[in-house]
Amino acid sequence: MGFYFFPRGGSAHAARAIADELDRNGLDLTVLAGSRSDLGDDASAESFFAREQLITADFSRALAATDPPAFRAPDAVPMHGSYEDRPGAKDRVFAALDDATFETHVNAWERELDRAGAVTCDLLYLHHLTPINEAAARSFPDVPVIGHVHGSELLMLERIAGGAPAGWLHADAWAERMCDWAARCSRIVVNSPNGLERAIALLDLDPARFALIPNGFAPAFRPQAIDRKAHWRRHLVSEPRGWRPDEGPGSVRYGEADLAGLDGTVLLYSGRFTEVKRMTLLIEAFAAARARFSAPGSLVLLGGYPGEWEGEHPIETIERLAVPDVYLAGWHGHDELPGFLAASDVMVHASVREQFGLVLVEAMACGVPAIAVDRGGPSMIIEDGETGWLIPPDDREAMADAMVEAVNYRRRTAICGRKGRKAVLERYTWERIGRDLAELAREVIGERAGRHAAQLDFDPALSRR
Repeated sequence: MGFYFFPRGGSAHAARAIADELDRNGLDLTVLAGSRSDLGDDASAESFFAREQLITADFSRALAATDPPAFRAPDAVPMHGSYEDRPGAKDRVFAALDDATFETHVNAWERELDRAGAVTCDLLYLHHLTPINEAAARSFPDVPVIGHVHGSELLMLERIAGGAPAGWLHADAWAERMCDWAARCSRIVVNSPNGLERAIALLDLDPARFALIPNGFAPAFRPQAIDRKAHWRRHLVSEPRGWRPDEGPGSVRYGEADLAGLDGTVLLYSGRFTEVKRMTLLIEAFAAARARFSAPGSLVLLGGYPGEWEGEHPIETIERLAVPDVYLAGWHGHDELPGFLAASDVMVHASVREQFGLVLVEAMACGVPAIAVDRGGPSMIIEDGETGWLIPPDDREAMADAMVEAVNYRRRTAICGRKGRKAVLERYTWERIGRDLAELAREVIGERAGRHAAQLDFDPALSRR
């Protein structure tokens, strides 16, 4: 299994869970993953994947170079590219990386795949569409590939198709590469019907090439009792991790008196601070809704990878609106999310381009209903009015209305939570999904064996060996 990025965000959590499930279903799996040892456990592949059969490609040396994505060394990898264009980011958008930089990445990942033993593998399971795909095609062309499209690559392809920004000088070359990599995959996993439609159109492939398999949730996501006051006191007052632009974790702090807003209904956001997540809209909707609350309500923003954001930073929006009872809890490990959900009442998600939406499933597994956009994965996960609320994309007023209903009608909200847990237990357990993925892997491996047997039958010289 290849994962080109260092662990952060939903696709990394899905990759880890899929690796565990393939292990559990009897496949002998080695993971090759990007890593950042300079950030400690939060970005370390060793800590994140926590498995014996793991090869890591550390970006730390590249980050010390003048141009991290172009860094070259015989025993290190360049900093990975990105599907997102964030000014000043070390991981520059792929579409701005020239041919020479691309070749540097491919050469480095050919070496890493070789170090991971790709030549002896029956199958490569590659997450996203990245230079690892090109490295595999050049050095290990006989090893079949299952690709896994998580959605962020589709966003970049859509921006290119709609007219690439001025700085994306190499956009067409990258779009062509990504389509070629997809075409070389024996199968491509996508997580939702909407993601399938987008991938078919953008990658121009036969629908039969795709496997529609959702993500799942771990057993740790379940309803649990928690001392809510103690939880919020710890994470907002004693051990704060919220951060301001260009400042570190803990630069946003709260006092004991600031926690009064958490005594009522807690609306929780969990994710990165990227433009597609519509953080500004979410905070503005809360500001409008708060005036209509008949009981206390608050909004907690969990996540935002340190130093990484697009558009207006959430703390800037909060201060611009002077809206109280909005809290930045900072970035936390995935294993801490069940505790945050136990201390919350509703998950809020304004993202307009969510291929799946694993965090919604995880919230519902904990009995926490969700408010999300009626598009893509969320429209498949949530039943409007029964297990949560679905609203039109970029509709601030509709988001505010849903927040008001969730806060003012607590009994109805709790019923939605119970129904939601039942629904995801029937559809989204990793145990069930892991069996489907293992079956797909064995199917592709079997196809390769069948082709090899046919070749032996056809070629007398080969059949005598």
